[in-house]
Amino acid sequence: MGIWAAALCAMPAAAAAGPLDLYVERTAMTAADARCGLFGEELRAALDAGRLQARNAAVRAGADPEAIARADRQAVAAATRSACDSDSLRSAADHVRAAFDGFSQTRRITYPGERADWRADRTAGGEQHRWRLAQDAAFDGGRMVFGLAGRDGRPVLLALASFADGRTPYAARLAVRDVDRAGRPYLGLGARADLSGRLPPPAARRTFAAEARSRAGLDLMPETMTSGWAFRFPAEAAATLAELDPREAVAVEFLFSDGTPVRRAYVEVGDFAAGRAFLRMAAR
Repeated sequence: MGIWAAALCAMPAAAAAGPLDLYVERTAMTAADARCGLFGEELRAALDAGRLQARNAAVRAGADPEAIARADRQAVAAATRSACDSDSLRSAADHVRAAFDGFSQTRRITYPGERADWRADRTAGGEQHRWRLAQDAAFDGGRMVFGLAGRDGRPVLLALASFADGRTPYAARLAVRDVDRAGRPYLGLGARADLSGRLPPPAARRTFAAEARSRAGLDLMPETMTSGWAFRFPAEAAATLAELDPREAVAVEFLFSDGTPVRRAYVEVGDFAAGRAFLRMAAR
């Protein structure tokens, strides 16, 4: 099957090819677009969402970093070999556009994970804040919604949590794997290990302190919560989260001045990167 095989560029992932093949095809189309300007911004974001989803599927299927790197090189080389005005590239680009016609109507999508799902919503919301990409988590003594939230435009990374005992955390931080100290994810006893076992030891972590704290607004608070606190994390934290292995976990740590000093809620990385790219498609 040729590198520009259109079926492999369709969204969602086609069952006819393996996830690494899909990743190669979509990365090749992305590279060709960067060189030849094939697509508009919305289609470019849709293709990127599919590319990232295929990459994560390949990782879950057992592809190692070296295989992913080879796939990247193969895809870029294929894009470089094709002339921008070639029939094969024009045909592949036309098929991508045709596939996008259906996908562009999608306003909400759920990205399933091994332990938790990401819910993505790119509908127009006017002046109302809403969750754009969210995952629910339960932890000892509380519940949390974590993800990207905001009005139309660029959402911010938030953790919204309620605590059964009514205590108020004075701060929060996001703990993730430091890729400079740990090149591979910690997966505990296997891919199905509890999320707490997929967070690296403290020496291999990087933390992001929340930039702001406020009482949770009713527009973001789920019906299961009557009150809560919202913490906003820096944009760099969202970018870092998007680069992690989909099988690993991160932790939101809520800090208290008395009693139990730290309470942790774990989040599965999953298809956060694909969901974030999905949100870049402008709602029409």
